[in-house]
Amino acid sequence: MANSDRADTAIAFVYRGTFVHSTQQKALQILKDALLGVDTQGKIAFIEEGKELEKLSQTFGFKTSDITQLAQHEFFMPGLVDTHIHASQYSYAGTALDMPLLQWLNAYTFPVESRFKDLEFARKVYTQIVRRTLRNGTTTACYFATIHTEASLLLGQIANNFGQRALVGKVCMDRNDCVKHYKETLQDSQDETCRFLIPVVTPRFAPSCTGALLEQLGEIAKNNNLHIQSHISETLEEVKLVKELFPESESYADVYYKHNLLTDKTVMAHGCHLSDEELALFRETGASLSHCPNSNFSLCSGVLNVRNVLKHKVKLGLGTDVAGGYSASMLDAVRRALDASKVLTIQDPKYKTLSFEEVFRIATLGGSQALSLDDQTGNFEVGKDFDALRINVAAEGGPIDLIQDEEPKVGLNWLK
Repeated sequence: MANSDRADTAIAFVYRGTFVHSTQQKALQILKDALLGVDTQGKIAFIEEGKELEKLSQTFGFKTSDITQLAQHEFFMPGLVDTHIHASQYSYAGTALDMPLLQWLNAYTFPVESRFKDLEFARKVYTQIVRRTLRNGTTTACYFATIHTEASLLLGQIANNFGQRALVGKVCMDRNDCVKHYKETLQDSQDETCRFLIPVVTPRFAPSCTGALLEQLGEIAKNNNLHIQSHISETLEEVKLVKELFPESESYADVYYKHNLLTDKTVMAHGCHLSDEELALFRETGASLSHCPNSNFSLCSGVLNVRNVLKHKVKLGLGTDVAGGYSASMLDAVRRALDASKVLTIQDPKYKTLSFEEVFRIATLGGSQALSLDDQTGNFEVGKDFDALRINVAAEGGPIDLIQDEEPKVGLNWLK
């Protein structure tokens, strides 16, 4: 419990009830009968036990009548953070899952993404995906767009209009021999990335980029202190291809490292087949991973050993990876992460299965850390944005049924 201890802080909202979040020390912390104040800038001014009401009201100058009281079966939790999602691919989510990754990209992804030069088509799809992810509780998303700058800018505008915190990357790729019209020249890719407003530098993945393009993107990111996103070690076939295309590099991770694309603002999706040496490189550079279990299963890519990632102290978030993943719901990503962990336990009974508390942290605080946004969101620490979901587990017509008068912790079983 903490507060800003500043009498001059103007309070806009005060809430009383149950708050559920994660900290670095506790995977799941349930604060019953807590008071949380939000200042006029949307920042958390205090979070204290209910018994501190009188002191808090005197310090911050609010009245008891200003307090919004949560119902018995309501609680606040942090907004979910989707660290890897392809906004354009929502147009065919839930279909086209009959091929492995590289063939899937050529047969479905590249042809569909090429349509996003049509801004009306882009507007329709991007509006739908932003609206849908927000309905699913995703308040922060790290989006892959397409190679089309205007459409990528449009995605950022739509997310902003809906109030979603979004990192948007214009995809960069200057190598594509299968769908020849869906790529850029090296100069176009560099120029358009520079033109994109506050971009996330986004080389699609190493096989679709020449070394020259990767070098230019690394320089852009370094010179402007930008976020970086891409894919790494999703499938064994992909890893083999990278070795053939970049024989001078020691590993897949080394390809990105040599081009200044592994930094403390980098998030790489998948990582199913990373070696311990590569994970050590992630730890050394501060780069993070996005665990995308739905996609890993759907495209038969592999199973990420989350315990090993955490053992190497690599930052880790969760991603839906639409449309390799068929669901735009982060709750689905939570469930699939638990399933993936159980698969590893089936293979090795000594493997410690992840708990839902641990995956809850990965989906919230872990995601904010993976995106280097943990100073702004991820939990209910004083000074962070009040980025929250108000959950009513007893809502009529909701997705679960409560039996008798259950405690909030029991109600959290809907995350399983």
